[in-house]
Amino acid sequence: MQALYAAAAVSLLVSVVVDRKRTWQALQVTVRKLRRILPGYLHLLILLSFVLLVSDAMIVRLLGSANPWLGLGAGLAIGSITMIPGFISYPLAGVLVEQGVRLMVVAGFVTSLMMVGVVTLPVERAYFGTRLALLRNGVALLIALLISVVMGLAYGEWA
Repeated sequence: MQALYAAAAVSLLVSVVVDRKRTWQALQVTVRKLRRILPGYLHLLILLSFVLLVSDAMIVRLLGSANPWLGLGAGLAIGSITMIPGFISYPLAGVLVEQGVRLMVVAGFVTSLMMVGVVTLPVERAYFGTRLALLRNGVALLIALLISVVMGLAYGEWA
């Protein structure tokens, strides 16, 4: 990460040397855009901090229900609402499978976690508009459901 910061600093210095006026204009545009996106981004960070309070044991309890459809619904809902990076969600999926959660439920949870963004919806609405943001999330949720059903069929987990 420090290499990226260093590369950005060197690039900024080169830009100042080449054309100071255009660099200053670009920095002003950047600050204006940052001011516009910052409130939505701060809301996102606040919501993410609450997500970190949810423990693995609580997720296993919610997803490992005896009824596979209830577990799948919970997995899709929890995955849609939370926002966890891939390097955390994939090991979490392994823990869920080890704890006995059905693969179709884990597939629904992880797929909706990666594709559906209820938490990021305000930012998406600002950039894409309400209709497109809702459409994208709805289609992503349907795809997550389809993937889960295929996984359930492939592994014989229908009950």
